[in-house]
Amino acid sequence: MSATMRRSQLIVARQPFNEGLCDMDIIFIDSLRVETLIGIYPRERIVPQPVVLDLKIGHATATAGASDDIQDTINYAEVVARIRSELAEKHFLLLEKLAEFVASILLDEFGAQWVRVSVAKLGMMPNVGRVGVVIERSA
Repeated sequence: MSATMRRSQLIVARQPFNEGLCDMDIIFIDSLRVETLIGIYPRERIVPQPVVLDLKIGHATATAGASDDIQDTINYAEVVARIRSELAEKHFLLLEKLAEFVASILLDEFGAQWVRVSVAKLGMMPNVGRVGVVIERSA
């Protein structure tokens, strides 16, 4: 291997992996328990059942870190209230649809740059604690 080739490889290796990308931090809400109508079976269409959501919300928080002002970040209390309100009124057949719905709220209404939404139903099958889905979406 020539010295020129090694030097060019070294230069490439020293470039930051996120060069050109914006700063992104993660706001998280774990184990958010919500009652909603979810499922494909007739009984699931009339009796609300608990689902557990874990949310990872990508958002630059440096401004809020400097200002100490809630207006400069995503207010997790507002996120929780909005999701509780919507899921109390909606019916979903699939967890995938519910996860997409929550992701769209976070991206479109709260200005998240990226989200990871985990949704799980509890005790749906014998000897299984949770079943669910995890999705990632970006603006």
